[in-house]
This record gives sequence, structure tokens and C-alpha cells, in this order.
Amino acid sequence: MVAIDNKGWLTGAKKRPSPNYDARDNSASISLLVIHNISLPPASYEGDAVERFFLNQLAANEHPYFEKIEGLCVSAHLFIRRSGELIQFVSLEDRAWHAGQSCFNGETACNNYSIGIELEGTDTEAYTDQQYQQLLQVTEAIHQTYPSITIDRIVGHEHVAPGRKTDPGESFDWKRYLTALNFSNEPISLPVPQQQTK
Repeated sequence: MVAIDNKGWLTGAKKRPSPNYDARDNSASISLLVIHNISLPPASYEGDAVERFFLNQLAANEHPYFEKIEGLCVSAHLFIRRSGELIQFVSLEDRAWHAGQSCFNGETACNNYSIGIELEGTDTEAYTDQQYQQLLQVTEAIHQTYPSITIDRIVGHEHVAPGRKTDPGESFDWKRYLTALNFSNEPISLPVPQQQTK
């Protein structure tokens, strides 16, 4: 069972504190969950490149793709590997740099009020059973701690940054995920793209 301590860290997660975060605006309530995907190099699931990327430790000369992302300072709160391993980079109480220019229900700058979870994968390759299992446990723990994150406030990066981002992509089974959550007593509706961000 996954639990969250009073400092926003998850029990059972491997801790890899990232420098890429800052404090949330005091007026911001944590009320949105954003699902992403990442793999480095793209579609490669070996090694620790994603971890090193979020820690600003990825060398550009290791792979041609890494040159394209050199100098980017990004992070997510959580990363779920293909095996289901859970890694945490930023306290849920802090603002991770995951959504970029984004908008949800007319409110911009989603990083201010959201939690970001990265799944190891691509838009087109099916995610693993272990990832869905871990994601469900984590989502339910997050909802317990932050009850404003309801079913209708769980989205993909593609929904809050349409036209700019496409993850977690067509390979993510939203129906499987949302219907398996234990905290919904209302009909499930799949997320839809928000107003185009500029």
C-alpha cells in the first residue's frame, strides 16, 4: 500500500531529489493530476537516463537525441518504470516543472496546482500491467491526501497542452485506468483537450 508522509513523499518510492522545482504559490490548491510519458532515448527502456535528466546529470554527448534536450531543466513528481518501480523526484507539496505552458478549465500554469506523473513509455507502445497497478495505487493515495483531485481532474499532458504535447498518447488506456479507481461514484468521462495554449 502506498502512503504519503506529511512532507509530501511517498512510502516505498525511491527518492531522487531533483533541483528542478520551486515552492507553490500559497494561494494554489493541489487539485489536478497530469499523466505524462517519457523514455530516453525515445523508446529505450534500459538504463537511468530519465533519472539523470531530471537531476540535470545527462551528458549531451551520450546520444544524439540528448543534444536536443541539453540545458532543459524539467522534472516530475513521480516516475513509474515499465517494471512498476516508483521513483520520486519532487515532494508533492512543491511545484515540479512538468506541464510547461498549459491550461485546465480556463486556469493557466498547471504546474502551480498539479501533480505530475511520468510513465516510462511512448505514445504508441502499450504500458505494462505493473505500471497500471502502481499508477492506481499512487492515484488513490494522492486522492486521499488531496481530495480535490477527483476523477474529472485527472488528465494527460495532451489535454492541458493540446497541439504542443501528445502524451501519454493513444497507447494509454484511460477507460481501464479511470474505471479501476476506487474513489469514483460518478460516471466516468474521458479527459478532453482544453483550450489551445499559446
